Amino acid sequence: MRVDRRLSELEGMKKYPKNLYYRGRLDLLERPKVSIVGSRRASQYALQSTYKLAGALAKAGAVVVSGGAMGVDAAAHRGAGPQNSVCVLPCGIDLKYPAINGELIEEIGSRGLLLSQFEPGFKATPWSFVARNELVVALGEVLVVTEAAPKSGSIRSVEFAKEMGKKIYVLPHRLKESEGTNILLLSGEAEAIYDLEAFAEIFTDEPLLQESDPFIEFCLKNPTYEEALEKFGERLFEAELEGKICVVNGRIVVRG
Repeated sequence: MRVDRRLSELEGMKKYPKNLYYRGRLDLLERPKVSIVGSRRASQYALQSTYKLAGALAKAGAVVVSGGAMGVDAAAHRGAGPQNSVCVLPCGIDLKYPAINGELIEEIGSRGLLLSQFEPGFKATPWSFVARNELVVALGEVLVVTEAAPKSGSIRSVEFAKEMGKKIYVLPHRLKESEGTNILLLSGEAEAIYDLEAFAEIFTDEPLLQESDPFIEFCLKNPTYEEALEKFGERLFEAELEGKICVVNGRIVVRG
């Protein structure tokens, strides 16, 4: 389906999209939105931090906007949850790219929102990724880059953000890691996020709610890995990525 109204968020683009196709919930566009981008081959630190940041933003009532790619994009969508995700595609709305994230993209289309400025059936090309990135940046109130090399698509997204006058945030990294974001910090073009929850609270009028988590409550009983996997499935892998649990001698241990 086509979006039948003009979106004010996209007025800052070099050229407003001729067409904009969607699948899912357009009401997500009415909520605060944060664009998150980064490396496809991100470090475990960046993936875990992206996942946690996206989760904090979702709890605060914000929507995460990203591009559905491998690495940081996927971690952002999974952290926020499909129901709090806007995924912008570099291909037609009827295609799933990359195929490895097909299940995730499908779930976002069912519970969140998929957007594309390309005709159905259009296959991704090098220039369509650039166009996709501009749209991702335009939709968010701010841009967060969680990891990037100096010459990368994520840094091109930073250029879009600067052209649109959007604030840019990055994660703090060690020396020689994520040199693209370290350069942004050094030049003063970006601010570092040192407290994920405090950053998320920028996008809500209420303090973050601490809800009970049946998964964590179950893991506090020190179950075996197999028991947790049978009961919660993929949630177990997400918790490991998030750094909430670890496996010691075949049993689940909740980290403080």
